[in-house]
Amino acid sequence: MRILKEGYSYIIPLVAVGGVLILISVTALPPPANIICQALGNVLVVLSLFCMFFFRDPNIEITQGEGIILSPCNGTVMDICEEDGEKVIRVFLSVFSVHLQRAPFNGTVVDVVHKNGKFLAAWNPRAHIENEQNIFTIQTGFGIMTIRQIAGLVARRCVAWVKPGDILKAGDKIGMIKFSSQVDLHLPVAAKVLVKPGDKTEAGITIVAAAPGYPGAG
Repeated sequence: MRILKEGYSYIIPLVAVGGVLILISVTALPPPANIICQALGNVLVVLSLFCMFFFRDPNIEITQGEGIILSPCNGTVMDICEEDGEKVIRVFLSVFSVHLQRAPFNGTVVDVVHKNGKFLAAWNPRAHIENEQNIFTIQTGFGIMTIRQIAGLVARRCVAWVKPGDILKAGDKIGMIKFSSQVDLHLPVAAKVLVKPGDKTEAGITIVAAAPGYPGAG
């Protein structure tokens, strides 16, 4: 189990300040100030442990196979629909989900666009349109596909780790979102979706669709 580098800016200050408060509470303060100081220090240490959990980067074995499309994220499928000639799989990430995103397929990054916006809750039907997001456009062997990192009510920052021209293998890490959030996967309309609302997904592991022209595709 690794910790994403984005997490250290949260973890280190929380541990440092929490540790100092606990040390002061047992060496320099009389009651009841020592009790208050120690309680605050304990809270900060617990928050640092939560951040370690939130920014975790678990070791996984990437699912292999021809024509499979993997989940870009860990979470719960919220909705599957068709819009603008594409099939869209929308996945909600809670604060307890692994928050890094992975490439669902082999391909070349065509573009990564940041779009400023609102911070509506993921269940708001306008969230995928109006919220702040990163849009990854990837050229694959079966057409252009798009992944959207979408900020939410708690999530305030979408982070991209790839740039135009990067060549991706299915399962490669492409970014993360802080803290709870939503990821949309846009596929060709001929792709066969293999998940349904309510299903749990794991980035780089769960097969969410079959590519056009492969067994199982529509």
